Amino acid sequence: MTVRTAEFVMAIVLSLCSIGLMIKSAELNIGWIEGRGPGSGAWPFWLATGMLICCLWTLWRWFRRITPESRNTSLYMSHQTMVIVGTSAGAILFLLAATHWIGLYASLVLFLLFYLKYVGRHTWVLTIVLTIGIPVFIFCLFEWALKIPLPKAITEPLFYPIYDLMYS
Repeated sequence: MTVRTAEFVMAIVLSLCSIGLMIKSAELNIGWIEGRGPGSGAWPFWLATGMLICCLWTLWRWFRRITPESRNTSLYMSHQTMVIVGTSAGAILFLLAATHWIGLYASLVLFLLFYLKYVGRHTWVLTIVLTIGIPVFIFCLFEWALKIPLPKAITEPLFYPIYDLMYS
């Protein structure tokens, strides 16, 4: 796929997504509600409208070959880039699937360990610090500060002592 083709395909795909969002948003009230403000569908509808306008502008510029991308016939992604993108997508899919069985925090630890060390090729010190620090930060933010529990699956019992400290 060339850069020119990729720009065209993405403009079409995003245009279709915009139209879909506009249709779904219009099922709600997209007008002004007296004494309350905009209806619940107003912001999504108008943001999707803005996105559609940008996509149509991109397509217009593509057809006229105004931008360097619209004239570029070189390869969009090299083999090395495809490997990195594929590895990243696979790792994210693992993170999402594993969250169902071992919980978000355990999945995040495995994801960060793999991604930082083997994809990013960072040092062990940075990998360990971030692999521990990011899940702890997310736990403190969501579970403690915002009181929003995130899925823990089979690892839930490991959190009971922490809950005892938090809620005592």
